[in-house]
Amino acid sequence: MLDLELTLTLIILLKGDCMIYTIKDIAKMMNVSTYTLRYYDKEGLFPNVKRVNGIRIFEEKDFEWLRVLNCLKNINMPIKKIKEYIDLCALGDASLEKRLEMILEQEKSIDDQIAQLNYYKQEIEFKEAYYKAAIDAGTESAVRNWSCKDATLELDRIPKGDKK
Repeated sequence: MLDLELTLTLIILLKGDCMIYTIKDIAKMMNVSTYTLRYYDKEGLFPNVKRVNGIRIFEEKDFEWLRVLNCLKNINMPIKKIKEYIDLCALGDASLEKRLEMILEQEKSIDDQIAQLNYYKQEIEFKEAYYKAAIDAGTESAVRNWSCKDATLELDRIPKGDKK
């Protein structure tokens, strides 16, 4: 019980200087579980987070990194790569070019994902126009000839002159 009292006292003292956040607070903000954040910590993704009696204490200054981490995870950068990025950051100016290279690599990955999603969006747009036209006609048989009959995975196209 003494450890809990000491921990709470330390947290109150820390709060006097700046706002602090627990792992539960951060999990809620990042929309991830506390288990996920503990895993990130175990993998070394929180290099500067303070601990008070084993409790992770996040401060306002940690949010710059938390925003970057949240972004990198949400664009599917592997944890191993994020850790490499953190290690490079710790090297300071000597690693600027390598960090830029990593960011440019991720940007290309995002661009590729966007292009792929835009490609598949065409099929969704086709289906939208198809169903709207079928509903307007009162029957699907009115638009059945829209779809490609060939054995191909090429996307269907909305026939010219028909509206979405």
